[in-house]
Amino acid sequence: MDISLFDFYLPEELIAQKPSDKRDHSRLLAINRTNHTYEDRHFFDIVEYLRPGDVLVRNNTKVIPARLLGIKEETGAHCELLLLKQEEGDNWECLTRPAKSLKVGARVSFGDGRLVAEIIEEREEGLRLVKMHYQGIFLEVLDSLGKMPLPPYIKEQLCTNDRYQTVYAKFEGSAAAPTAGFHFTDELFTKIKEMGVEVVDITLHIGLGTFRPVKVNDTKDHVMHSELYEISKEAEDALNKAKKEGRRIVAVGTTSVRTLEANITKYGDFKSTRESTNIFIEPGYTFKAVDAIITNFHLPKSTLIMLVSSFLGREYTLEVYKHAVDTKYRFFSFGDSMIIYDDKKD
Repeated sequence: MDISLFDFYLPEELIAQKPSDKRDHSRLLAINRTNHTYEDRHFFDIVEYLRPGDVLVRNNTKVIPARLLGIKEETGAHCELLLLKQEEGDNWECLTRPAKSLKVGARVSFGDGRLVAEIIEEREEGLRLVKMHYQGIFLEVLDSLGKMPLPPYIKEQLCTNDRYQTVYAKFEGSAAAPTAGFHFTDELFTKIKEMGVEVVDITLHIGLGTFRPVKVNDTKDHVMHSELYEISKEAEDALNKAKKEGRRIVAVGTTSVRTLEANITKYGDFKSTRESTNIFIEPGYTFKAVDAIITNFHLPKSTLIMLVSSFLGREYTLEVYKHAVDTKYRFFSFGDSMIIYDDKKD
């Protein structure tokens, strides 16, 4: 498909620069995909669109302070590394800048040498495989030297890093947050569980795909970057039981959607595993795992709006987005939310 089919007008002032004062007080656009109606609500109203027996699936990945600013040892030039994915041992795939000057053998120092990145392999599109040299525990060193990898469209600094994490973030490894989960609070989860909704955690560590725009004109030429995901045996059992009993699976965020759909597409049922996926969901895809989606408002011509369009329909997605723009919903990572559901009964 031509990516221009997923373009829309978005005023710059609607790009949220900071999170809402209270997580669950952001706005919520509730979309019934069966009869093509929608309602303007607040996120704490999400309980009205869930029902007993639902399985709410959330991605419990935790963002690491993956942005490192350092000095090239040979020249003293300023360099930037964005850690994307840990490979074997202390080797990390990184997005680098300026990539042209970071050849194999180059060393970049951070924090007066407390951490040194040695380039050991050159990859395409500014990517490098680097070996990290340090003393102590790597994540503790990184925590003292790194910065949170906020998306480039966010110009303001956060007062506290925990607002770029979900309240249920657990396993470190992401270069970006699963932002649809920002709206939940511990109190809201308590209410959701008390009403009979089962909450299931899976993990997908978010990497390069979040930072790479679609650069081709035809979606068939776009290749997704692979990301590591994990589904536990407990999650496998809960998800398969829900499917067998005809209960809804509600995915929190596009990362949860991709994890669930990749897993069930490969194995036929949900299966406990730790592996990588590069699934690309666009219109024409048949959903096998997910019955409802909670997500934020996404970039024009992005793979994320393509995923939403495949679930809701491209033309209706653009109609909904126009309503969101006209009524001044806040967009992207710190923006407002939507739930896409149907009115079919169990």
